Amino acid sequence: MSRRARVAAALALVGVPLALAARHTSAPATQAAPAVNNVTAVPGITVGHFTLSERPTGCTVILAANGATGAVDVRGGAPGTVETDLLAPDNTVERVNAVFLSGGSAHGLAVRTGIDKFLFEKKIGYRTGSGPVPIIPGAILYDLGIGNRPEIWPDADCGYKASAAAKAGAIDEGSVGAGAGATVGKMLGGGRAMKGGIGSVAFTTADGLIVAAIVAVNAVGSVIDPRTGKPVAGMRTADGKGLEDPFAIVRRGVLQAAPARENTTIGVVVTNARLTKAQAQKAVEMAHDGMARAIVPSHTPSDGDTLFLMATGDRTADPNVGTIGSLAAEAVADAIIRAVRMAKSLPGYPAASEIR
Repeated sequence: MSRRARVAAALALVGVPLALAARHTSAPATQAAPAVNNVTAVPGITVGHFTLSERPTGCTVILAANGATGAVDVRGGAPGTVETDLLAPDNTVERVNAVFLSGGSAHGLAVRTGIDKFLFEKKIGYRTGSGPVPIIPGAILYDLGIGNRPEIWPDADCGYKASAAAKAGAIDEGSVGAGAGATVGKMLGGGRAMKGGIGSVAFTTADGLIVAAIVAVNAVGSVIDPRTGKPVAGMRTADGKGLEDPFAIVRRGVLQAAPARENTTIGVVVTNARLTKAQAQKAVEMAHDGMARAIVPSHTPSDGDTLFLMATGDRTADPNVGTIGSLAAEAVADAIIRAVRMAKSLPGYPAASEIR
């Protein structure tokens, strides 16, 4: 019997799959990439969506089974967030239990109550003398104008159901969860915009470091491929059949201020690295480079662009924060592109697959 077979047999006796065990041990330089290419490639991370049927909107929850060091960086001028101050490096609480992304503008912050209920029932949270208090930061995007029923938005029940649905492995992307009502390319108003969405990508290095991102894309700007500089989705040409060059629009100085607070790209970077809060803060700051590369323009006064970071700490090797931050930026950019490529059209908002 080969060494690998003997190890597999021994692990099977205690119910540990060989693939999972490998993620917690020192890996050779030839280590294969994870079987899944999203944030659940990080062990202990699960993702759940809930999408409303009455209107294109919903929420997405990223759960950390054993908690994760948290950080946040807000770059847009119109953010909608909750529980962000506690993530500052000089504040007490070190670890978060979940992060949520939601549609519904500020109304959508209500999903946190449902996530809180779910985690409390599981006895998960910051330990206090009166029981666990789940730590759940989150952010929202504005999609109330999609579907002509602005009185419908994600609520506490949606947050609970998204949490209950959270799983590892393959996850839905595109027009689901927080990406259900997302749109992009509103530089000259909404009439030439396209469908946005939610996407996720993971990178694994030869020595076992995993850096991944999940991003809900609902931007004023257009999504471009940083490698080519060409638009992937965003503001359409006047005939609606092609894509405008966002760089040219910016340079002409004709950028029309989209309605304030009616946009926003939000996301979460996840890594298995062991980071302090200060290290996590620097890495999430670097991650915003990916948003700036893939969305033109980004971080505008009408966007509430926000990124969180969750570091599970399973990988105990000393972290290289520069490497982690650089990979985070790459993951964010690729997740943004994937979000619009996986999206499905809505009336008046064609998907990237429908535009030349």
